[in-house]
Amino acid sequence: MRIDAHQHFWSLTRGDYGWLTPALGVIHRDFGPDDLEPLLARHGICRTILVQAAPTEAETAFLLDLAANTPFVAGVVGWADFDAGNAAERIAELAGNRLLVGLRPMVHDIADDRWLARPGLAPAFRAMAEQGLVFDALLKPRHIAPMLAVLERHPELSVVIDHGAKPNLVTGDLTAWREGMTALAAHPQVFCKLSGLVTEARADWTLATLKPVVAHLLAAFGPERLIWGSDWPVVTLRASYAQWFGAADALLAALPDGQREAILGGNARRLYLSQRGRN
Repeated sequence: MRIDAHQHFWSLTRGDYGWLTPALGVIHRDFGPDDLEPLLARHGICRTILVQAAPTEAETAFLLDLAANTPFVAGVVGWADFDAGNAAERIAELAGNRLLVGLRPMVHDIADDRWLARPGLAPAFRAMAEQGLVFDALLKPRHIAPMLAVLERHPELSVVIDHGAKPNLVTGDLTAWREGMTALAAHPQVFCKLSGLVTEARADWTLATLKPVVAHLLAAFGPERLIWGSDWPVVTLRASYAQWFGAADALLAALPDGQREAILGGNARRLYLSQRGRN
């Protein structure tokens, strides 16, 4: 079963997408299941993981409702206020909906680069682990050190690094990023998404642009802890769905079929769905 482990839907009139401005052009419009379904069918993708795009519980409720009425959505990565005094209770309540498979604070938009390392977030992380929820870590390289502190404190927490922690593909300076990703991969409960890379590159990106990043992620995490996602519709800032799928397919072509299919679906099923007692 192929799974797109990172896609979004949004409705602009909801009004809580602070980052989604008219300056973003082609993605500054509504996107819903009818837009994505033909793209999935064209690439043999059966299921998706729907990921939050606004830092509100209201959006999480919106996504859960969409998922309940969209057969191809296997699960939702939502949002909760980790700083709230009742964070653990709210997370437990949200987890009562079996379609919720993870949570994602929008870390790279938080002013404090060390926010993840705050001891006060411990109840939220413990609640996630208790509920079998995955922590989707929306990081840039500067957030890797605080993320490592979280992993040391919460070895029971399942984590997936979104978009390979957004390496700087414009400058091509990957030294610090490589070291950080190797350190993250040393924790066996950490997976990494092969997603969102083209939007970190220039518009004229090629396979050669992406190859060093994918090679390092394969070496660090192995095929058993890499997960493919489209990051649609954000990906369309730099590539069509077909172009990104084709690029990933080409970059993984040297792997045995079983390992490729694990990255294209099996690993997402194991991480997101098995932990919640779902297929």
